[in-house]
Amino acid sequence: MTSHKTTQTMKPATAAKKLGVYLEATPAEFQEGVVTRSELNALQAEPPQWLQELRRNGPHPRPVVASKLGVSIAGLARGGVTEALTTEQIDALKQENPEWLQKERTTQAEVRKEAVRIKEKQAEQAERRQSGS
Repeated sequence: MTSHKTTQTMKPATAAKKLGVYLEATPAEFQEGVVTRSELNALQAEPPQWLQELRRNGPHPRPVVASKLGVSIAGLARGGVTEALTTEQIDALKQENPEWLQKERTTQAEVRKEAVRIKEKQAEQAERRQSGS
């Protein structure tokens, strides 16, 4: 009995998310079609010019903007940033360094520190349980 391999496809929005690009900035043929797993792998392995350009200059989706600014996505929203930004706009924001950005970066640093503390505490407890058994 032979099994038929069905080609795994995804919506353009999912593919754009996996590629880390803003869907609305991708070419029309990308937005209107479906993307197979092998096409996605090919785009990741050898990005075409349009993908390289988008990754370099944007506009970038909010997760990428947040990462480049060192804040959370919620922090972006609190700062009033709801749209995709270009690399140039992100750099300008970094230069300007508004109060909300400073505050959100501080908050994000504290969140990361707390996450590390919790992880270390859990590892310590797991180690105690293992040595205690």
